[in-house]
Amino acid sequence: MAVSKKSVTTEPSGQNDAMATSERLPPQAIEAEMSVLGAMLIEQDAVSKAIELLDESCFYKEAHRKIYRACVDLYDRNEAVDLVTVSAELKKRKQLDEVGGSFYLTELAESVPSAANVDYHAKIVLEKSLLRKLITTATNIISESYSAEGDVFSIIDRAEQTIFNLSERRLRRGFVPIENILHETFEEIEKAHNRKEGVTGIPSGFDELDALTAGFHNSELIIVAGRPSMGKTAFSLNIARNVAVDYNIPVGIFSLEMANYQLAMRMLCSEARVNSHLLRTGRLPESEFPKLSIAVGNLAEAPIYIDDSPALAILELRAKARRLKAEKNIGLLIVDYMQLIQGPKNVENRQQEISMISRSLKALAKELDVPVIALSQLSRAVETRGGDKRPMLSDLR
Repeated sequence: MAVSKKSVTTEPSGQNDAMATSERLPPQAIEAEMSVLGAMLIEQDAVSKAIELLDESCFYKEAHRKIYRACVDLYDRNEAVDLVTVSAELKKRKQLDEVGGSFYLTELAESVPSAANVDYHAKIVLEKSLLRKLITTATNIISESYSAEGDVFSIIDRAEQTIFNLSERRLRRGFVPIENILHETFEEIEKAHNRKEGVTGIPSGFDELDALTAGFHNSELIIVAGRPSMGKTAFSLNIARNVAVDYNIPVGIFSLEMANYQLAMRMLCSEARVNSHLLRTGRLPESEFPKLSIAVGNLAEAPIYIDDSPALAILELRAKARRLKAEKNIGLLIVDYMQLIQGPKNVENRQQEISMISRSLKALAKELDVPVIALSQLSRAVETRGGDKRPMLSDLR
């Protein structure tokens, strides 16, 4: 019996997908581009509206890019923008024939009855432009992945950073009347007045601390430092519990030192107000178990997310944090603790490594627009120092 053999391709499907994508026509909206340019040619106000949303790279057609650039340059020089001036400007640049001549400019101007819908058409052009940029970004990621030059986590970090920045691109807001702003501001003043405690950020749940800090604010990096076994983890877990349970704000925790079940055990004992040693050794009285059941119910509904991956690299931590922000919209991030994070490899000493990790965490707080609490060890200098033993910045190790 003859058996026919079929050839099997070993080419990765990702490469096939990239090749197939390159053969497709990129997302575009030529009619919307024509409408925007036509509006700019018939009404000066349309130029300023278009500039608020678009730049020349947003146009798919090369001729449209050149026409838009000419309109913007004329507008920037406080000159009139119309069929005559734009035609003369393009002719001076020796681009008039390249864009289709004066006939095409006239066609653009006649393609729209008025400039009333320029905002709507500009948004369509912007959306198609973002889709093209996303395709280009994805293609570059595929190409870089195949070349595999450099550290793989650096490639992943650059890829996620690029896509994150693209997703953060929003339609820019115009001017807002101060009357509207004052209404919103007064509402915030009333909320602060009704709160009485004067906390403007995320409350920690510790009244005296909140009185000093007014809460944790977005983009802040807060360092909680202390010597080993001084309660840094317990303190941060209490903050996480207060924020998530009392205020229903999602919290992300990177635990590089303890396993997730150990953190859960600590939080459970704290919430139930039971002896952790008795619970771990199996000697907790039966009468205490109802407290545990209630505590489990409270914590199970809390939006707390724990990652206990050991020896995380700072690039990987940032990537995980971005993903958690996108998926769960966390309002607070806790890192326990800073010295266990793996920094960049191209540093001369540990001090430089910690410094770079600290800067990366600060950049992450700003990027995600959330407060980041990072726990840190203090050096032994605190214990050996005579007199005032209060920690200083130089004690961070």
